[in-house]
This record gives sequence, C-alpha cells and structure tokens, in this order.
Amino acid sequence: MVQDFDAYERELWDGRADAYEKGFARLTHYMIDPLLDAAGVAEGTRFLDVGTGPGFVSREAVRRGADVSAMDAEPGMAEAARRNVPGLDVRVAVLPEVPFADGEFGAVAGNFVINHVGDPAVALAELRRVLRPGGRLALSCWVMPGSGALAIVREAIAEAGVPWPDDIPEPPFMEYGEPAAFRRLVTEAGFGEVAVEEVTWEHVTDAERWWELGALARIGTNGVIVGRQDAPTVARIKDAYDRIVARHAVRDGSPDGRVALPAHALLASGVR
Repeated sequence: MVQDFDAYERELWDGRADAYEKGFARLTHYMIDPLLDAAGVAEGTRFLDVGTGPGFVSREAVRRGADVSAMDAEPGMAEAARRNVPGLDVRVAVLPEVPFADGEFGAVAGNFVINHVGDPAVALAELRRVLRPGGRLALSCWVMPGSGALAIVREAIAEAGVPWPDDIPEPPFMEYGEPAAFRRLVTEAGFGEVAVEEVTWEHVTDAERWWELGALARIGTNGVIVGRQDAPTVARIKDAYDRIVARHAVRDGSPDGRVALPAHALLASGVR
C-alpha cells in the first residue's frame, strides 16, 4: 500500500537533522544568496524562512539585517536552527500550516521545501496569505526527475538490481519540476511578476562522506531504500556507487576521493 505523502515525509525526516546539516545542507547552501536576492531580503525586511532546516537561510537573512522568523516541520531541524541562529523565532509547523498572521511579512522564501509538501498549491496559497501586498516570494526546487548529485545513489540502486519499493509515494511536486510548470503553479496561486530561472553548479565533496551522510544516514528516499537492504545488497549498491561517482572525480591535484557533483535547480519568484 502506498503511504500518504505527508505522513511519509514526517517519517522520512524524523531524527535526520544532524546528518542533513553535515551533508546535504552543504549542497543546498549554494542557493541561499540567489534565493534571498529574489525575495528582496535586505536591512529591515520582515522575513519568513519556510522549511528552515538547520537555519542557514535565516542566518544569512539576519546577517543582511532582516527581522527573521522561521518554521520547519521537523523538531530536530528547528532545534538546529535555534543553535545556529541564536535568538531566532522558530516555529514547528507542517505546510500548509503557516502559524503567522495575514500580511505579516514583506518577504517569504523556502529553500528546497515546496517539493516536500503534499499539496503545493495549497501551501502557496498560505504563503501568499502571510505576505503583505507588494511582498515577495522566492522558492527553490530541484529540476525533476532529480539528476546529478541527486541521482547518483538512485542510479547505483538501479544498477545493483534493487527494485523501487511499491509503498513509497511519488512527490506531488514531480510534475512541476520544470520551468513552465513551476511558473504556472506560482502564477495560479495568485502571484504576479512570476519568474523562474534555472540554476546549475558543482558541489565539491568527498565521495565517501557523501555516501555516509546520504545513503547510509537514510537521507531522502534513496537513503530509505538503501537502509532497507541486507548487508550484501548494500555492498552491491556501494560498488555501483563507487563506479558511478568516480566519473565525477576532481582531477586538479585535490586529495583522492574529491568529486564535483553537478546540481540542477529552479528558482521561482513572484509578488503578492
């Protein structure tokens, strides 16, 4: 039986804050400045960071002089954000719940969070509700289906002959992970001046660390699938992973094991 997507997400991220902060959050960090620029976050901006995770977006917004509040669905993530941004107002809330008043913010942004909600259109309506007229929204998401850094473990799972589980739900956002569909989604939620741009970069990391803090730490669906396997199957997936990730090896004299993983994202912005 396929699990409800929102329930699956809560189970997926439960207790994963530490591993996410040490690993995957380093990949998403690249988008923080473009995201805040698109939202117009500057000195004095009343800003909401949606899906704050370990608080890296909030930390940069505070550095810019914004008045920041944040929210995340996972209590461990909220705790990490409070640790990384002392004094930050962080609420634990699951989109589409947004526990703030109508028109409270001049800017709202979410770094790779809209692809983790069960009903993206309803979530966008709530984010629009808490923006004041003329306020700006900015959202990043992955180009879908995931490729590059997102796909290496998935490719290894497939190469090892492990079938995709029948009970894991497909993200409802999957159909919006390309520019035209993402633009349409944000426009239909009532935002004006909607723009969507594609952003690509390379994430340089250690191949073994990427495996340990992703697949072995049960980060994301790929990590869940690896975590369900017996030891011989995990070893088979790891062999495939080693072959695939080696194609991205950094060959500039860096220490052995360094890889440059391509990342492909979308950045959407609009005005209330």
